[in-house]
Amino acid sequence: MRNIFRVIVILSILFVIINGCKKYADDYKRFLNNKEVTYPGLATGVGYRPGNLRAVLVWHPSPDPSIKNYVITWNNGKDSLRVDATSHSPADSITVSIPGLKEYVYSFRIVAHDNSGGTSVGQDLNNVRVYGPVYQSTLLNRGYDIANPYMVRPDGSVDLNFVKADAGNVSTTIEYTTNNSGTKTVPLLAKDNVINLADFKFGTVVKYQSSYVPATNAADVFTTLEKATFPTIRYIAVCDKSLFKENPLPGDAGVYDYNTTVRKLWDGTVGPQGYPDIFHSDGSHGMPHAITFDMGKVYRKLTSVEETGRNCCNNPDQFEIWGIADITGAETSLSPRDSGWQAEMIAKGWTLLKDIRRTDDGQNAQKFDFDAVPSVRYIRVRIKHVTSNDSNYSNISEFTFWNEK
Repeated sequence: MRNIFRVIVILSILFVIINGCKKYADDYKRFLNNKEVTYPGLATGVGYRPGNLRAVLVWHPSPDPSIKNYVITWNNGKDSLRVDATSHSPADSITVSIPGLKEYVYSFRIVAHDNSGGTSVGQDLNNVRVYGPVYQSTLLNRGYDIANPYMVRPDGSVDLNFVKADAGNVSTTIEYTTNNSGTKTVPLLAKDNVINLADFKFGTVVKYQSSYVPATNAADVFTTLEKATFPTIRYIAVCDKSLFKENPLPGDAGVYDYNTTVRKLWDGTVGPQGYPDIFHSDGSHGMPHAITFDMGKVYRKLTSVEETGRNCCNNPDQFEIWGIADITGAETSLSPRDSGWQAEMIAKGWTLLKDIRRTDDGQNAQKFDFDAVPSVRYIRVRIKHVTSNDSNYSNISEFTFWNEK
């Protein structure tokens, strides 16, 4: 009897289970209106490109031909954008720009909708970074080579030298004035450290501004907030001695003999020379005495002078360099020995470029920088003292002048 009872109980339980499952299987049809659940196919290759206050979402469309659009939502579903399904080929790409975002990290959800009103399970795209003014404020213009910012080539063109580009830098725009006074911009790529300006107008300003991307696949390029100014480019060149010529003025010293004329001062000799390859004053003008010569053209800005003495004696250690652009009416009536000579020179339009004092024996070449000077063509040298303390003679091997173009 006990075994019969157990069999009856087991059969009763099986009957309830079988009938219960059958009931649930039938119930789902009532909820789904006797239709099966189908989901539109998923997109593939979902990714994004960070932008400037926007995000660009990219994916390959689903091959499901029933999909009619995709709906993108963000901000916890508060914002959305509907995109028509223009292709069902996984080889294509759908690119969608979402503008008007803040500089923040976003999460997006992409849901496909089919013609029957069905929706896909959805795909999430998290940690989407959006950049903006905060990122831009951290960008710096590319650095230049402080030790050697530029080089002027023999042909007059200019190389600008930059240091290695920072990560994210894509280019730097160089803005400068050309020889015909037009404005020109050229790009310096991140892989390059040097850019040549073939037609740069000396004396003008060079501006530059760098561009960056926050990621290699970024949708937008960011520039620095301001342009930077490149160091002043100076083209210092030797004045053309082939144009120099003698131009004595009343009161100037004469020469010792026909071999030691003023033109010896620009014959191109290097180092202290001996007689007769020098300028040698006569012995009848005493100290101080002056000599004058023409550089052949007006120089806008002389920068410096180099003076080389004789290989033995009578080398100037105290002398003045004067300059003027037009010598018309610039002759002086007073002797260089007269205490009023300097005032008369100034009244005649001459400018004192440099009052030079040497502390050596005066033989070797020594260079002296001028202060800011006006345009100059004619040079007048007033020799006040020589190393040998001679009161009549002065000897000089060479003068070299530089100017800024």
